[in-house]
Amino acid sequence: MPDTDVLRPETVDAPPEGSPPPNPLRDPRDRRLPRIPEPCALVIFGVTGDLARRKLIPAVYDLANRGLLPPHFAMVGFARRDWGDGEFLPIARDAARNGARTAWREEVWQRLADGFRFVGGSFEDDAAFDELAAEMRRLRTDRGVGGNAAFYFSIPPAAFPVVLRQLERTGLADAERERGWRRVVVEKPFGQDLPSARSLNELVDTVFTPEGVFRIDHYLGKETVQNILALRFANTLFEPVWSARYVDSVQITMAEDLGIGSRAGFYDSAGAARDVLQNHLLQLLALVAMEEPTSFDAEEIRTEKLKLLKAIAVSEDIAADTVRGQYLAGWVGGERVNGYLEEPKVPADSATETYVAVNLSIKNRRWAGVPFFVRCGKRLPRRVTEVAILFKKAPHLPFHPTDVEMLGHNQLVIRVQPDEGVVLKFGSKVPGTTMELRDIAMDFGYGETFTETSPEAYERLVLDVLLGDRTLFPNAAEVEQSWRVVDPLQAAWRGTRPQPYRAGEWGPRAADDMLRRTGHSWRRA
Repeated sequence: MPDTDVLRPETVDAPPEGSPPPNPLRDPRDRRLPRIPEPCALVIFGVTGDLARRKLIPAVYDLANRGLLPPHFAMVGFARRDWGDGEFLPIARDAARNGARTAWREEVWQRLADGFRFVGGSFEDDAAFDELAAEMRRLRTDRGVGGNAAFYFSIPPAAFPVVLRQLERTGLADAERERGWRRVVVEKPFGQDLPSARSLNELVDTVFTPEGVFRIDHYLGKETVQNILALRFANTLFEPVWSARYVDSVQITMAEDLGIGSRAGFYDSAGAARDVLQNHLLQLLALVAMEEPTSFDAEEIRTEKLKLLKAIAVSEDIAADTVRGQYLAGWVGGERVNGYLEEPKVPADSATETYVAVNLSIKNRRWAGVPFFVRCGKRLPRRVTEVAILFKKAPHLPFHPTDVEMLGHNQLVIRVQPDEGVVLKFGSKVPGTTMELRDIAMDFGYGETFTETSPEAYERLVLDVLLGDRTLFPNAAEVEQSWRVVDPLQAAWRGTRPQPYRAGEWGPRAADDMLRRTGHSWRRA
């Protein structure tokens, strides 16, 4: 394992008490070597929940296994359980071992587990938060974490305000008092609409600081999403044709074959638009369509994304250019599955959508006239997330119409999951004595090209939080601007019922009709 003192980057602030100084020979701009956080603690609220067990604890183990956590590191779990450290550790070990991406090494786990603590109590329990504050003070000396701590909200959005006020009351959010940095990680959805998002932004920015707030969108942690920027701005090949002059349309699809599982309590109050469109899909759209930033500094990227989000326009005829759907019983993957209204704890008269398709436009010179078709849904035929750039057909084809019957649009498809990669589709002559053209595909896959497997999204994002790198985290202005896109849709849909589609189909037929009216059709994902 490399010497962590050598790999630790220089920082502007003085190192915490008891920690070694940064290496004066290390240029902080040199990103070729791994970046190691300063001594710190990570507090996970809702540590017994699904997200923490499936993603966060395995991500912490994988970071430790890759040598990317500091020797002085601690993790504190907080949940409504009458446990001590002894009851928590076996649960955390099982979660790490079952979800780890990297090989299991018992010695790594033992070093990591030495810094694990558990505090039990409800979010309204002052005594529990007082105990959390006392535990954090003990960790300063027991684990040498100094005053640095990140608080991860792996909890229902309705609980955000009460936990924030508890952190304010106990002084746990006060970076100046603790003589270190204090950061908070908030999961989506960030609010339920624009007014609630503004209210939450004001509260979280008051309790912490704007620079200490990390609004997490795990899709931005995926390698393929980050590769959109590399694909566009590191290559001469693509950027010159990335505009309305050459692009016919853009399709962004996020399809899930699963239903809502045990999330009925959250999902029925949110729906597909709030759960996915407002955050994941609009962030993907922003990365695909934004202008080139002057640098890959976090603020520069945010500036360009915000400009793009402000340029998004919703159709004046929302009823014609949007489709809401709700899945019925059907067959997915060879298994019979329930309809949405038959799922446990879903109200029998629920009008919550499980599918959304929207025709958006971007009001700027680069994208004027190019439709952006965005869709997401549950209980679709398979799990896939992709961005497809469909280019205009050649203006003059010196071929007989029968020669090009099988020829479609040139396409550049960025597969975000599950088969991460990029596909370029273009026309080629079929071998033979006649001139027959057909689409062929050049396929690049991450798994085949690179020997190192891609880190999980949460692995990258947790590390960035501990490093203080906010590049992949939307800021308050982006969140509020996204709600300005979604709120008019919600208002127009109020009082209407979603259109039915059978589980295992690609959504309601109305979604196909929406594209057909514009002379387009959905790409077969």
